[in-house]
Amino acid sequence: MKPWKIYLILTGVMLIWGFNLATVKYMIEFVEPVTLTAFRILLAGVSVFIILAFFRLLSWPSWFDWKFILLGALLNVVAHHYFLSNALTMTTGTNAGLILGTGPMLTAVLVSLIMRNYPSRLQWLGVVIGLAGVIITVRVGSGPANGMNFGDLLVFISILAQVFSYIVIANAAKNLDPRLMTGYMFITGSVVLFIISLIQEPGGMAAFGDVPPIFWYAFVFSAVFGTSVGHMLYNYSIGQAGPTKAAIFMNLNTLFSLVAASIILNETILPGHLGGFVLIVIGVLFGSGAAEDLLAKRRKRFSGG
Repeated sequence: MKPWKIYLILTGVMLIWGFNLATVKYMIEFVEPVTLTAFRILLAGVSVFIILAFFRLLSWPSWFDWKFILLGALLNVVAHHYFLSNALTMTTGTNAGLILGTGPMLTAVLVSLIMRNYPSRLQWLGVVIGLAGVIITVRVGSGPANGMNFGDLLVFISILAQVFSYIVIANAAKNLDPRLMTGYMFITGSVVLFIISLIQEPGGMAAFGDVPPIFWYAFVFSAVFGTSVGHMLYNYSIGQAGPTKAAIFMNLNTLFSLVAASIILNETILPGHLGGFVLIVIGVLFGSGAAEDLLAKRRKRFSGG
């Protein structure tokens, strides 16, 4: 596939993910967060299997692969979505979108540390700048009197869980199709989330009977497009474009989250939010190694190599 088509797909995925965050924030006004997430992820998992069946990509994983699926489900589905859904009841969609934007930076640095390929000075600078952007964001969203909102902390924990899951998925991808793994993780994780919801939110399913009709449009959009199709397209595109370019496109997710929070949730975007966004973008470019790769290619081009 031509590069411009991959870039178009990545842009589309970031647009969907940006609006998905605001959509989830809207839905938890009607249904308890964990109960909503359990059924949303279940529908996403079913959608993945339907798509894979259409393309004849379904297969049963080996016992060896199941350890990666279970660990990936606990991190990528249960922990990430549990903390994020609860966080959205305590913080704004604007703050959540900005903090989630640090994902590529954290991924690059943590993977480097785990692989004992220590980050460069420019990457560490990116971490500092990116975290400064997060601090500005939470201060703006919480107000100087309150300090950091607990919901903002839960968002940060959720992105850390997702970052660690990427390492698990990368190891599993050597033998297992990531798209197939995604489907099994969604189904497994949704069952665990449902059990948690029965304990934490007894009677939570009853709320589905009182939601307005527009809720169901939001639910299908979030589950089928935001989670199922979005993750499958992203997994495909990342293999085509490479991690460096993908890290750059993740900045669009943050931008679209701000726009969606303003349109869907009527949240006010303050100058401090924009300042935090700029710092996070710079942090991602430096921390992910994207800036170094681009500079290296530029030097090579001018040197005639």
